[in-house]
Amino acid sequence: MSGSEEQHADEAPLRACTISRDVQNFDLLIEDMESVMGEAWGDLGFHDAIPFIEQLEVGGLEFVALVIDYQDEEDLGLLEKVISAANSRKVKVIVIAEDVTPASLHQLLRGGADEFIPYPLPENELRMAIERMRKPEPAPVAAPVATAPQASIQGNASGRSGSVIAVHGLAGGTGATTLAVNLAWELATLSKDKAPKVCIIDLDLQFGSVSTFLDLQRRDAVFELLTDTENMDGESFEQALMVHGDVLHALTSPADVIPLDMIRPEDIEAILDLAKAHFDYVIVDMPTTLVQWTETVLNASQIYLATLEMDMRSAQNALRMKRALQSENLPFEKMRFVLNRAPKFTDLNGKTRVKRLAESLGITIEVQLPDGGKPVVNGADHGQPLASTAAKNVLRKEITKLASSLHELNLQAESDI
Repeated sequence: MSGSEEQHADEAPLRACTISRDVQNFDLLIEDMESVMGEAWGDLGFHDAIPFIEQLEVGGLEFVALVIDYQDEEDLGLLEKVISAANSRKVKVIVIAEDVTPASLHQLLRGGADEFIPYPLPENELRMAIERMRKPEPAPVAAPVATAPQASIQGNASGRSGSVIAVHGLAGGTGATTLAVNLAWELATLSKDKAPKVCIIDLDLQFGSVSTFLDLQRRDAVFELLTDTENMDGESFEQALMVHGDVLHALTSPADVIPLDMIRPEDIEAILDLAKAHFDYVIVDMPTTLVQWTETVLNASQIYLATLEMDMRSAQNALRMKRALQSENLPFEKMRFVLNRAPKFTDLNGKTRVKRLAESLGITIEVQLPDGGKPVVNGADHGQPLASTAAKNVLRKEITKLASSLHELNLQAESDI
């Protein structure tokens, strides 16, 4: 334990403790701890932490800050034991990490850590994390009670569970994200008075570009949300969302590349359920790769749009997707194939090739999107939907028609209930 702790033990009982290999390597943290906690904190090494915590009485310490960098990833087992010991004494745990892989952070958060802060610490982030932990936990209730969501994402207009529309590119560059972003925007702006509430979720966790297409920042709160869905509520969900143009909410992909299998099907199901409770439409931009939770999204979707082009790779991948879903008895009938860069209306030869492609694959190509040209790329580079940068673009017009058609079908389905 540090000398400052011994010197001031009588003056200020310990309320917090940093646990690190060498706290002197984190000088900015020392300044923040002194600013927030004064003299009422100390420092321990990893191996000294467990004996120290285990001799504490419950409530004898407010929190510990587990301070790590890439060199400490070899000792994750020991770090998890420290977190477990703190949890047994009802001591809150903040993980402060520098250059640590998302997989390691995920493991520690799953192990029971309460908060994560990157190092160097953002301004006032330590103080805010401590304040969040100090908030009293809500009193238990005898039965589940529907709580009012946050004002900015209050319940959807219909009062029913929202519709999930997934977009899955069957090959790279087939326009899946372009379709997802612009479809979400068109749905969100269908009407000035009673436009549906729309959220787009980027589940391409490694290289998703929804944030780029909408000029939005990637928040650390997204990673925290994805890795701690058990404690997710309306407030934490709202904090992870960004808003484009005051009407389109977006859950972007995380700031760092994370393994696709880090997220469980239960996590995706929880996020979709919460999103459906707040929004009329939830547009999901899927990764090209099939993962465990692809089935989760497929089952939750009303429509699963699969984009392809007039080339061999798209044809082969469409056939593979069809076989994979049918072999597992998954709802292949939900899939709607979308041909991007389709032949022009006057290209009769091209239309014949489209017909032959569909027949050879045993599918129906229900949507054909024209080539929007350079304005599509320019709009994405500027972080704006086509409606803002090229309102008369042929691709934008077709996506508008698609949005209107989907909305009408949804309204009709609701009226039939």
